[in-house]
Formats: sequence, C-alpha cells, structure tokens
Amino acid sequence: MPQPQTRLLVAALFAAVSLCGVANAGPQAPRSPEDLRAEKEREARKESESTEKAPEQAEVAARYPQADRVEPAGKATPKRVPKLKEQFDAFNAKATATVLMLADELMADPETNPYEKSVSARLAGASQLNVDNAKAMAYLQKAIEFNGLNNNEHFEAMFLIAQLQAQEKQYAQSLATVDQFLTQTKSRTPEALALKGNALYRLKRYPEAVEALKQALADAPQPRADWTQLLMGAYAEMGQPEEASKLAEQLGAGDPGDKQAQLNLAATYMQSGQDDKAAAILEKLRSSGQLTEEQDYRNLFAMYSNAGGKDKEAIAVINEGMSKGILKPDHQVYTALAQAYWFSDQAAPAIEAFKKAAPIAPNGEAYLNLARALSNAGRTAEAREAAKQALAKGVKKPEDAKRIIGTK
Repeated sequence: MPQPQTRLLVAALFAAVSLCGVANAGPQAPRSPEDLRAEKEREARKESESTEKAPEQAEVAARYPQADRVEPAGKATPKRVPKLKEQFDAFNAKATATVLMLADELMADPETNPYEKSVSARLAGASQLNVDNAKAMAYLQKAIEFNGLNNNEHFEAMFLIAQLQAQEKQYAQSLATVDQFLTQTKSRTPEALALKGNALYRLKRYPEAVEALKQALADAPQPRADWTQLLMGAYAEMGQPEEASKLAEQLGAGDPGDKQAQLNLAATYMQSGQDDKAAAILEKLRSSGQLTEEQDYRNLFAMYSNAGGKDKEAIAVINEGMSKGILKPDHQVYTALAQAYWFSDQAAPAIEAFKKAAPIAPNGEAYLNLARALSNAGRTAEAREAAKQALAKGVKKPEDAKRIIGTK
C-alpha cells in the first residue's frame, strides 16, 4: 500500500523566520518600521517645540565616527521655520496628506536650503512607513540626495531604505544599499550585517550569507534567535544539515521551554534524516498540549508511519489532531490512518478509513486499497464494487483491480 509522504517543515519554517533579521529599523538597535515611526513622532514633537527659534539638528553622539562624509552644518532659516513647524504638527496629528503636500512644496522651492529639504523629505518618508513603502523609500532617498542631514540621520535613512527594500522583496537593491551603508560608514554593526545576510540568503548566495550572519551573531551584544534561525536556513540550503542541527541544539538547550526553538530543532533533525529525534521532540510538545499547527501533526504521524512498528502512535496522533480540529481530514490523512490500522491488524477501522479516503482522493488508488482490504476480509461483493470504482478513477495497476473483480 502506498505510504504517506513525509512533509518536511524546514523550508516553510525558514521561509517564515528568514525575515526576522529584516525588521530591525535602526543601525543601533532592533527596531521595526512601527517602532521607527513612533520614534520619529517623538523626535518630531521635541523638534517642533524648538522650531520657534530654528529646527536645528540636536547635538547627539556620533554613531558613525569613522564615516568619510563631511557632515553639513545646515540649519533652518527663519523664513522656513513656520512651514517646517506646520509639517511637524501635521506629522504629529497623522495628517499624512498635509505632510506630503508641505514636503513637496519645500523640496520644489529653489530658495529652500539642503537641510530644510532633507528634513522635510525625511519626515515625509517617516509618515509613509507601512502605509506606502514605495513612497517612504522615495522620500527617504530624496532626504539622502539633498545631503542636508547630519551623519546620524543621513545614514539612518539609508539603512531604513535597505530594510524597506528587503521587506518589499527587493533583495538585490537591499543588498546594494546595505553595502553602501557599510562602506560609507566604515562600520560593521550587527544589524547591518544581519540585513546583508538576509539579502544574500534570499538571493541564494548561501556561503556569503553564512559569513555575514556568523559575524553579526559574533558581534551582537546578546544572542539573537532570529539571526541564528536564518543561519540555520543557509546551512540547510547548502546541504550542511549537521551545522544547522548544531545551531538548533544550541537554541533548544538555551531555552527548553521555547516552543519555536524546539520546532526548529525538530525541523533540522528531519532535514538531516534523524526522524527519531524529531519525533521525540514533536511528541513531547504534543503531550504538553503545545502542538497546535496542522503541519506539525502531519510531520509527526508521517514519521511514525514511515518508522515501522509505530502504527499505534500514528493512529493516536491522527485521531487526536482531527478531534481537536487541527488536522484537516483529507484523503492523505484518512489513507495514513487506514494504513496504520491495517498494519496494526485492525482491519475493520482500516476499511472504514479507506472508505472515507477513497471518494475524496484524486485517483483510484484509495479505492484499490479498499478493495484489497475488503477482499482480505472476505467481503467479496463490496471488494468488487470498490475495484470498479478504482478503475473508474484510474490506478497505476489496473490489472490488480481487474483481478479482484474477476476479469482479465
């Protein structure tokens, strides 16, 4: 009888976690675009309070002291302060249409200086984060091109563009931008290296991704599970599941109560052919009520089905998954359940499961298995009818069905 296929969750798992390294909006700390927007709002409120004098750039520590860029000494002119303050107020009020209108006016005004244009464009870009990322990137690029910001804000805008490009799946562009950031700042921040590793991973340049991610993890002030997961994915894609397993074991050992870390470890064991270890992890999660995804149940019962001698365990997993509404009762599930019953010498429930699988299966193989089971049970008339259904839906070996029917 055909055995159910084992569906590895590694590819889906790594695809899900590979963007974790992208969502860090800032070269100093992991910040999402939403976090950045909130920070920009706080900055805007502070800056708007001082615009009656001039919205000058605050004196802050240089984040990129090795950068070659000569920091401009621009400031807002008294003539432009009211317009900038109006834009800040609109930003705080989330009146994005007004923010963009004022930005376009200031950028188009030939009398507006580079600092004023850059500040206005940066604010417009911040207003569009996760609203219209294409616009956000366009305004942030303008802020860079006007060349009026201090180094902190200039390079922050550049790094944010790289992140947004990755978020929008523009991986080649993201890689080019983050490389520009690293070159011009002469810095090797862990966040930038992780973003570079993510872009390289997406571009299937796995050895380079490994190099960048290993350096990011080595330089990070504290362990980063999301970057480690991305590195695991790169190793897996390179055909080095043993390296991925080592990393997964480190994550799993570091926090045994972390469900995702345990699932990652199970995935890498499956990728490296260590199904027994993977099944043990998934079984532990199931017994503690933490197995909540359909694919996890499918992986577990498939491993039991393929292991030999684990049919009762497969039956328990399938029935529990269906009873909880987690496992959808499709033809693959019913076929696996029927096989597990059959190989554990439980003919009656095996026949019932085959009866459920056969009508919804895409071909006649389930009907043929049902016919064989019925024939072995001495239920000849039912077996012949099932064999006819098998022929009608199509099977690989029609002679087997014809033999049960009694024809050549």
